[in-house]
Amino acid sequence: MGRSGMDTDVVIAGAGPTGMMLACELRLAGVDVVVVDRLAHRSDESRAGGLHARTLEVLDQRGVLDRFLALGELHAVGHFSGLWLDFDEPESRHPRPLMIVQSVVERLLEEWAAELGVRVRWSSEVTGLRQDETGVTLELSTGEAETTTLTAPYLVGCDGGRSAVRKLSGITFPGTPATMTALLGDVEFTSLEEDYIFGRRCPGGHFSVLPLEPGFFRVMTSEYHYVAGRDAPVTFEQLRESLIRLSGTDWGMHSPRWVSRFGDAARQASRYRDGRVMLAGDAAHIHFPAGGQGLNVGVQDAVNLGWKLASVLRGEADEDLLDTYHTERHPVGERLLHNTRAQSALARPGADIDALRDVFGSLIVIDEVNRRLIGMLTGLDIRYPIGGDHPLTGRRVPDADLKTPAGATHVYELLHRARPVLLDLRGGPEAAAVADGWADRVDVVAARAEDETWLVRDAGEVPVPDALLIRPDGHVAWVAPAGGAAPDVAALRTALTTWFGDSRRDGRAGTVPPTALT
Repeated sequence: MGRSGMDTDVVIAGAGPTGMMLACELRLAGVDVVVVDRLAHRSDESRAGGLHARTLEVLDQRGVLDRFLALGELHAVGHFSGLWLDFDEPESRHPRPLMIVQSVVERLLEEWAAELGVRVRWSSEVTGLRQDETGVTLELSTGEAETTTLTAPYLVGCDGGRSAVRKLSGITFPGTPATMTALLGDVEFTSLEEDYIFGRRCPGGHFSVLPLEPGFFRVMTSEYHYVAGRDAPVTFEQLRESLIRLSGTDWGMHSPRWVSRFGDAARQASRYRDGRVMLAGDAAHIHFPAGGQGLNVGVQDAVNLGWKLASVLRGEADEDLLDTYHTERHPVGERLLHNTRAQSALARPGADIDALRDVFGSLIVIDEVNRRLIGMLTGLDIRYPIGGDHPLTGRRVPDADLKTPAGATHVYELLHRARPVLLDLRGGPEAAAVADGWADRVDVVAARAEDETWLVRDAGEVPVPDALLIRPDGHVAWVAPAGGAAPDVAALRTALTTWFGDSRRDGRAGTVPPTALT
């Protein structure tokens, strides 16, 4: 039972990658969670096909990356609207995209969630909600005209592009409608003459045939002469006919495992928070699925939100902390729509676009252009508006090698518990003394860096700082620059208070009883 007689602390609508990642983040912080989903069971549809560098780093921060690496395949290249990019970022321990289908990602996240004690309720469709100053009451249809309610202090909608939570909350979803129709399916072939076909352009659109697993291929066709209705049925025969129109043949395509459809509609929730209701993943942003970004941005939404929501629930931080979720992640969603619109435009057929692609292709091979696009696609270049002049502030912390009294480690290993870390690399007493007032929620780690400099995006080689405060999502909230000068403890105290609530010594933190944790 959750706080004050409620059923749980947080209800998450949607058991996809975003919802399950958020559930795991909350459980790591000791928050009770129930995930509800309208489906009767986990879908085996492959859907999205990969994880980018920043998502791999996030999974490494939580100590579960090896599970995903074991079932996927790393690739050295990716693309921007079908134009090849070289993914070899020197500042990341995991620079290459991992090819792994969404159904496998979901299964691994669900297994991890079960280990952490997350409860998932299938066949539970959101049909109504109301919120007041104390919490949210969710109405659920559980089949055969049966309904039930679920109460919690907070609700997060991770229930996809047609999010019931978003609609019932009255959050608007402005953007642009679809202008094309794409079909995709996982199929077999009897007479495919090539190992793969990637982004072959035709007068009416373009198509790809990519190996998915032994014997199965992912077929994608994109056509621009019509826009299918959102609720129109999708059939294997439609996919076959589309491939024939574009390529002149279907290469004996047969035995479909799954078929689906998408377009280039681009919409974003006007706000990510409405009182006690928040949105993440596709519920907050939909777009043309170019560059494999959607699943990744959703997972990163979850990692930004989870620790903040947990801190508020534990009575450590004020609810204003939740507003920073919108402040930090809404611009990321805006940029996602912007770059996928650009990719959609570059993919259109026609001589003018062919010429534009030739020019863009000649630029993309320039290292700085290649690097800029990779940073945008992967999220490695994100810098939150935290403030501070040091080039690390607001950025993801480098996963540097460290030596501690307990032995060798690396920065991301310190984040496995999803707790803030004050990393002291000089051994001065000032920063640690300040952090003692937050000892119940901030880990203080004394270590020595293996290197004298760290490679920081857009700043190059930066001297290793004397100390830094790392948020649970891996972004840096405060830095004591290298040089041995006394750290700005007033700025550290402000950062600790801003992100993790008042000090224990101030007599506030912990005055609200925590939820009964399991």
